[in-house]
Amino acid sequence: MKTISRTVMIIGMIGAFVSCKSSFDAAETMEAQNNRQAVYQEIISDPAQMKEFTQMAQQDDEARKVMMQSHMEMMESGKLMKMMKNNPEMKEKMKENMQSMMQNNPEMMEKMQSKMIEKILKSAEGRKKLMKAMKENPEMKKAMMKEMMKNMHHEGMMDQKENDKQ
Repeated sequence: MKTISRTVMIIGMIGAFVSCKSSFDAAETMEAQNNRQAVYQEIISDPAQMKEFTQMAQQDDEARKVMMQSHMEMMESGKLMKMMKNNPEMKEKMKENMQSMMQNNPEMMEKMQSKMIEKILKSAEGRKKLMKAMKENPEMKKAMMKEMMKNMHHEGMMDQKENDKQ
């Protein structure tokens, strides 16, 4: 009887030890919506974890594209401006980061400038502000005129006018 009880006890202890061994499978955990939400909430509620997560995302090309797309959507929707209005430190830091990015990447600077000008030119108020700014800043006026002439030649508008004269 002693032998049987010892054997059962040993088997029970081994069973308990084996069942206590945990293995974590991230993919399996993230399958359930409520698990994902809990993980996301845990990350965003802790600034250190959020910073770590963001740094990891910056190292992955696809994640970086998603983050940039999200950032552009926030800019276009005006949500980013609202956030910056409520947080002057953030606004200043974003401004500094944008300036340094523009200096390091002329192609990006050109795209941003053309998008801004396109957005400004869509509204009558934007056009008025642009004209006023050009009157007040001769350097800006020269640059804008140069850009307009380049665009007109690029789009074939000037060539068409020259052909019309003949």
